[in-house]
Amino acid sequence: MTYPNTEETLNLLRALVSIPSPSGNTNEVITYVENFLKELKVETKRNRKGGLIATLPGKDQQNHRMLTAHVDTLGAIVKEIKPSGRLKLDLIGGFNFNSIEGEYCEIETSSGKKFTGTILMHQTSVHVYKDAGKAERNQDNMEVRLDEKVNNANDVRALGIEVGDFISFDPRVQILSSGFIKSRHLDDKASVAILLQLIKQVKKEAIELPYTTHFLISNNEEIGYGGNSNIPPETVEYLAVDMGAMGDGQSTDEYTVSICVKDASGPYHYELRKRLTQLAIDNQIGYKLDIYPYYGSDASAAIRSGNDIIHGLIGPGIDSSHAFERTHKDSIGNTAKLLYHYVQSEMIL
Repeated sequence: MTYPNTEETLNLLRALVSIPSPSGNTNEVITYVENFLKELKVETKRNRKGGLIATLPGKDQQNHRMLTAHVDTLGAIVKEIKPSGRLKLDLIGGFNFNSIEGEYCEIETSSGKKFTGTILMHQTSVHVYKDAGKAERNQDNMEVRLDEKVNNANDVRALGIEVGDFISFDPRVQILSSGFIKSRHLDDKASVAILLQLIKQVKKEAIELPYTTHFLISNNEEIGYGGNSNIPPETVEYLAVDMGAMGDGQSTDEYTVSICVKDASGPYHYELRKRLTQLAIDNQIGYKLDIYPYYGSDASAAIRSGNDIIHGLIGPGIDSSHAFERTHKDSIGNTAKLLYHYVQSEMIL
């Protein structure tokens, strides 16, 4: 038995996190994934929301599976151009302003021009502002300092920057000899890389899947509705592959695959959860069961939209989610192994 190559997955992950793709501006990364699958001669189509659906035919064409991971990330958008020439931000996705303080960023104009900057407190200089350390990190106090000669709003607009332009954060990706991967946007590009490598493995080994299987590369998950539509009516099982959340009281770690029992939307399908757990046990795959209290996935969005499906959620464990994220190649590998066995397993009918 040959599992998907973890080193290749990490190289793919590096490429994916290096492509800016805040929710609402994901065409570039979707095109990258589309071209990757085209080289494998995998059938794909885009939905109207801009997501990508890849399909691998299986022996049973009446009962389908669907797996999803999302390429959209946290980000921001220009809310206001200040008289000083700094930019006021509006956040895309659920995260705190303090998690992006001091971050390098890129602003993309509607014409495609790109400019760099840094996200800072207005009251950054301790030599000028007495309350520099105490001031609240919020929309009113944080701004983008452009790396351009601008002294006022007119100078900024002359560059082509306007309200509504997207702002992406520098991922600062590092793949370390210790096996750790540090980067923004591991949520959820780690899982996208895993799914793409799985598809490559299935094609390379000419594995006949028991059921026709769709792979939705979702592009609006961070704002709540990436995977809630375009689900073929034949779909029986729908598995979201996202991140496992770590913190106090959590069992998820950076070395195993996390199988979600329940999140803010409620419990995931009990029989599918038990099937995933048994597959991990039977194949000696490191796993943890966990509950994510403030979390929703594309699978829960699909259920909320009224789809009659069996839904589940697994993923690699990610430390400091929606901030300075980190995982380990062991977690990537264990997630890949579980998925390898899952797509070849019998379905709950």
